[in-house]
Amino acid sequence: SAHVRELADPIWQAQFNHPFVRGIGDGTLEVERFGHWLRQDYVYLVDYGRVFAYTAARSPDLETMQGFSKLLHGMLDGEMALHRSYVAEFGITTADLLTTKKAPTCQGYTDFLLRVAATGDFPEVIAALLPCMWGYSDLGVHLAAQGLPDEERYARWINTYASEEFVELAGWTRDLLDKHAANAPDALMRRIEDAFITSCRYELAFWEMAWIGEKWIDER
Repeated sequence: SAHVRELADPIWQAQFNHPFVRGIGDGTLEVERFGHWLRQDYVYLVDYGRVFAYTAARSPDLETMQGFSKLLHGMLDGEMALHRSYVAEFGITTADLLTTKKAPTCQGYTDFLLRVAATGDFPEVIAALLPCMWGYSDLGVHLAAQGLPDEERYARWINTYASEEFVELAGWTRDLLDKHAANAPDALMRRIEDAFITSCRYELAFWEMAWIGEKWIDER
């Protein structure tokens, strides 16, 4: 995990410096832009849950299978319900979420994750899903350390990803990658690197998607 994180460092740091992230941190981000992120994040989470299901099914041992099964259950029955409650504070209804169409970047990212989850080797799958967990954990901790904004809704967002629970989840997933990628052949290591870096690029692109209000050309 330290190796792939080092390879992706320029992309990682670019997330910290993106105006969308900085706007959450200082509370100045326009609500409309955040609303676009909320809608796209919801439809992203639907497929991220599918990735957890694939990963549980392909886990090499019972303990790991149980871990991803718990993550899937927690997302479908916990996190997504909280998401629906949270978006209501921004004037977004459950019906809005259910009718949201994926923007190009969201579509590309979820398609990539599902393909790797279905066809990649197990450590490659972990490498692909790790940047989401690890990246949000790092961003949450970073923004919390700078001081919470006066905008209470953004402060809660930061606290969610800076929480000890989320930090532990990122650590658990990093440990899985370290365990299952140990002594990987060169060809597999290259695929692990590519999967991690590609997801990092999509994470950065996701902020940009929300910042510009990205839509399909025929919908503009």
